[in-house]
Amino acid sequence: MLNLSPLGRRRLARFKANRRGWWSLWIFIALFVLCLCGELIANDKPLAIHFKDRWYFPVVSSYVETEFGGELPFEPDYRSDYVRKLITDQDGWMLFAPIPFSFDTVNYDLQEPAPSPPSSQNWLGTDDQARDVLARVIFGARISILFALILTAISVVVGISAGALQGYYGGLVDLLGQRLQEVWSGLPVLYLLIILSGFVAPSFWWLLGIMALFSWLALVDVVRAEFMRGRNLEYVKAARALGLSDMELMRRHILPNAMTSTLTYLPFIVTGAIATLTALDFLGFGMPPGTASLGELIGQAKRNLQAPWLGLTAFCALALILSLLVFIGEACRDAFDPRA
Repeated sequence: MLNLSPLGRRRLARFKANRRGWWSLWIFIALFVLCLCGELIANDKPLAIHFKDRWYFPVVSSYVETEFGGELPFEPDYRSDYVRKLITDQDGWMLFAPIPFSFDTVNYDLQEPAPSPPSSQNWLGTDDQARDVLARVIFGARISILFALILTAISVVVGISAGALQGYYGGLVDLLGQRLQEVWSGLPVLYLLIILSGFVAPSFWWLLGIMALFSWLALVDVVRAEFMRGRNLEYVKAARALGLSDMELMRRHILPNAMTSTLTYLPFIVTGAIATLTALDFLGFGMPPGTASLGELIGQAKRNLQAPWLGLTAFCALALILSLLVFIGEACRDAFDPRA
């Protein structure tokens, strides 16, 4: 049990009182955990194989076909009838994931041309490259959420540091910081990413680095205002008179109050990061080709209007994730509202 202060317990109670935000938090955590375990839910390799009284786990290790009585020294296609027969003829068996397709698995056994509609084999159909849509949604959502969470963590560290220095010291530090912030925020982020993608092959970390250069600006003004107010409070002046250093004053006495308003912004920063990555993938300037992405799925829906399941799946996945984050943000705002 967390050892919360009376104020922290009241805030937690107000957060729980917002039932929509409270249940949205748990649903979001459950969905995120499922996405993190994507390889156990959607995979074209068996989770486990029992063959000749031995256990094999292809989901975590690679094996060659000769280990199962085959002829080729390469990793086998476990979904093929040939490999299945090799294993079952020796009284072996394979345990597959509920979705026997990974995000890049091409289904060559389709009964209709790709993109094919939902079926018992592909629950949400396939895209125009015969890849399972549900598997790509699971892995695409994982990439989007991880990208947004890492970006938000970087934004918090940089934004709070910059806002704290400007608000606490003021004067020339604040003046230079504000001018730099005005110039930096005036740069067109989307156009800059499009231009740079012509020189550098986009990747997860490359996009994260570029986005991190600008995402911290959203927190600076809030933290700066809190530190400007906090540095003039009586208990801060008393602590300064007792000889505490500037870093100790900021960390122990002013930062906790500044975090109150900062925390309410975090779900909305996560929402903005997911939306930005989706837009970049939709325009073709995001993740490398072939990567599972919600934005790429929207682009496929635009190119294949005869396959409405593509657009509906992408819309429902994005609407669910973003709605949950917005509801969590509203609950945080109510919980930390000083007027409550």
